Parts: sequence; C-alpha cells; structure tokens
Amino acid sequence: MRLAAIAITVKPCTSPTTPKLTQYSVPTTAINPLKLNTENPQFSWTPLKHGSLFTHSSSAKLARNWMEYQGMNNWDGLLDPLDDTLRSEILRYGQFVEAAYRSFDFDPSSPTFATCKFPKNTLLTRSCTGETGYKPTKNLRATCGIQLPRWIDRGPSWLSTQSSWIGYVAVCQDKEEIARLGRRDVVIAFRGTATCLEWLENLRATLTSLPDDVANVGFKHSGCGPMVESGFLSLYTSGTAACPSLQNMVREEIGRVLEMYSDEPLSLTLTGHSLGAALATLAAHDINSTFSNAPMVTVISFGGPRVGNQSFRCQLERSGTKILRIVNSDDLITKVPGFVIDNNDMADKQAVNVAGLPSWVHKRVVDSQLVYADVGQELRLSSKECPHLSKGGVATCHELSTYLQLVNGFVSSNCPFRTTARRVLSKHRREKLATL
Repeated sequence: MRLAAIAITVKPCTSPTTPKLTQYSVPTTAINPLKLNTENPQFSWTPLKHGSLFTHSSSAKLARNWMEYQGMNNWDGLLDPLDDTLRSEILRYGQFVEAAYRSFDFDPSSPTFATCKFPKNTLLTRSCTGETGYKPTKNLRATCGIQLPRWIDRGPSWLSTQSSWIGYVAVCQDKEEIARLGRRDVVIAFRGTATCLEWLENLRATLTSLPDDVANVGFKHSGCGPMVESGFLSLYTSGTAACPSLQNMVREEIGRVLEMYSDEPLSLTLTGHSLGAALATLAAHDINSTFSNAPMVTVISFGGPRVGNQSFRCQLERSGTKILRIVNSDDLITKVPGFVIDNNDMADKQAVNVAGLPSWVHKRVVDSQLVYADVGQELRLSSKECPHLSKGGVATCHELSTYLQLVNGFVSSNCPFRTTARRVLSKHRREKLATL
C-alpha cells in the first residue's frame, strides 16, 4: 500500500505484510504474512520452542501467580519495566497468532484460497510453531456482510470470497504444560486482514450499536449504549446458509469447552493481530456477556485498531474482561478509526469532548459516529527506539514480526531495549557519579 493511501484511509487493518492496494487494485500474488528483518541476523525472528523461554523458577512463578499474569490486577507493576515472565507469555501468545498467519492460504490463484492449509489436528505443528502443548479443537471462519452486486460473480473468485478462515480455538492438553501454567488454558487466535471483502469491511468505520444478543443490557447507559465499528461487527455476526457466523462458532465451542472442563481451573485467552485484535476484543466481550459461568477472559492484542465507544469500554471493564494492547507508537493502524474521546465516565453523564477540536467540528464528529475510546491496559513500544527497526517503513511498523521483536527486546520506558541497556545504564551511572 502506498503511504498516501494509508494516510487518507479511515480504517485499513492489514495482515503483517501490507499488500500494495489502491482503490482500483487488489493483490494478485501471494502475500508473505510474516516478513522478517533478515538484514540484521541479531533481530531475525525464529519460532520459539515449547518451554524454551522459561527457567524452573519462572515456571513456578507463573503457576503460582497465573491470574496476575492474565491481568487480574491489570498488569500493575509488570509492564514498566517489563516482567520477564510476562514477556515470555506475550511472545508465547504471539506464536499462536503467527500460526494463524502461516496456516492461511494467501495465494489468490490457489483453489484453496482463504482456507486453512493444514488439517486441524496438525495445524500448530505444521505451521512451524513447534510443540505448544495445545490441541486445536475448532476452525473459525469470518463472513463479510456487505451485499455485493451480481456482476461481481463474473470476476475472479478470490474477488468475491465472502467467508474465509480467520483463526482457531486450541485447548491445552499437555499435563506438564498445564502444571507450568497453573491451569488449563484455552486460546482463541485470529489473523489480520487478508481478503478483499475484509478490506472493505475495515473501511466501514462508523460506530453502530451492539445488537441485544451481544450487548449486556444491564450495562447500557441511558442515551448512549455500547457501539462498535460497523465492519468489525459485521465480520463477527454475519453468516450464510452454508457458513455460520463467527459469533455462533465461538459461542458453540466455548460452551462445549466450559461444560467439559468446569471442574478445574480454566482461563480463556484471546489473541490476534490487526483485524484479529479487534475480533478478539469483540469475542471476549461476547463470551463474558453470554456465559455467566465464564472463567477469566483475557485479550492479548498486537497492533489492534480502535473498536468501540466509551460505553463499550465501560462494559468490558465491568464484565471483568482483561485486555493488554501491545501498541507500536509508530504504527498508524493503532491510531484509527475515528477520534478518541476524553476519559470521562459516560455513567457520570459528563460531556464527551474531542480534544483540540472546535465545537462545531466536535459536534460533527459526534453526529457522524466517529468518537471512539481505547480499551484495556497498554504496553506502548516504538520502532524508532529500536536500533534494528528504526529505519523500517510504515508497513514494517505494523508487521506481527516487528511487534514480537519489540516485545522481545523491550526493557522499560527509561531504557527501551536490551541492546541499548548497557550504554544507557553506564550513562546514568556516570551522571550519578558526577553529582556526588
């Protein structure tokens, strides 16, 4: 995608390597979903092996405090500096998103375009993720709700692909991994945008009210209920006669899992990149609104766009949904769609203000349903602070591999990356000695 196109697009959610799209073109070649920085071997990304990130002590720490690492206390004291056990958990969940990308058939010329390339049972092993201790139990598909003109059927089939494989559900089955985690964990992983119709849904940036079967009516505020981005909601709730909606698939599988493992400690972790991050947030909200017996629900998102308004954020918080957003400050996708409101609680009936805008512009923004709110807790990183990524382009800032590299190297806000830690600490030590 050309830089100019990104600058004027209200909501482009991309797969890790951004296809070169204009308003008149679509990708005609296979997309490499995990473009790596091969120019610097020190920061090239390789899949992490099962258990390789943990020492015995860190494993014991995770098993003992797993609810804290799942966000029970909103990751207080774990983000700055970044706790090494939490870092390992973030990277581990990033692997599941990586597997979703590697398993997707990106080739428009392939007869299996937009499907999963591997059988469900071997999805994780064949996607080069290595041993995880998890077993995939459900393939997930998302359906575009946009009504297409009839003439589009005369074009290439990939142009009108309405339903596509979007991710999977996997349940931890390995006894050693369950012991290490301190509970049985269920992962729902989503990839980012890949098909033409998903791109079109991304551009539907205006807010729309959640339907009654998704919204928790007990949390609605008078005059301003929960609203989310129209395109995201469409992809989550749309279905066809041949393909149930993503919402129904998630509900059915989570209902089955909760019934099967109701007698043991359980966690639900939803993770995704870009569009997948938005769908993970919607699905987490839906699960907590649908199942009164839901265990702890956590979202680990990478490079996600904004999803809903302040009332939607309030519902997420009150339902106990824990969200950790991994954000690259230099990634444009995390800054769209719409405008961010201030942090006033809608329940307090305070005015919604868009910072820095004249009153007439503020009114126009509110009337056009483009006032969003960020959700959850944020781990903010920056490509510019990383010596090996600072020269990357706009598309590179959004790639999943970039996010994983940033997490892997981040130390703290005062000392951003491991490769610069020694130099920064030496400078601080010299400055301290100079003042004595």
